[in-house]
Order: sequence, then C-alpha cells, then structure tokens
Amino acid sequence: MSTTQKRATVYLDPDIHRALRVKAAETDRTMSDLVNEAIQLALAEDAEDLAAFDQRATEPNLPFEDVVKELRKRGKI
Repeated sequence: MSTTQKRATVYLDPDIHRALRVKAAETDRTMSDLVNEAIQLALAEDAEDLAAFDQRATEPNLPFEDVVKELRKRGKI
C-alpha cells in the first residue's frame, strides 16, 4: 500500500462483498482497486452532471404545467 493512500472501514452487504471478492479473484485485482475504481467512476459521473447543470444554468426555467399543455396542444399526449 502506498503511503499516499488512506485506510477506511466500509461495511458491505454480504452479497456485495462476496461478488466483489469473486470479481477481484477473477480479474487478478485487489478489492481495494475495484472499490477505488468504482468510486472514481461515480465521482466522475457526478462531476459531469454538475458541469451539465452549470452549462444549462442560463436556460429559461419551464414550468411543468406549461410543458404538459404544449404537448397536449401538439397532440403528443
């Protein structure tokens, strides 16, 4: 373990733990590597979502009722 890594205690559902252990064995990777990768992917997805929100911040806010009325008017619903 690198000195730059931090240790954490994480409690996993027994079925998730078993699946993680099996995947680690099948891929010749550590459980820590798999968990770190999953967390990195989740955080990257969050960052992409936040960037999309920032890009759309200047778009007009459309009330849901208006959207539904417009869809009805155009025969979409």
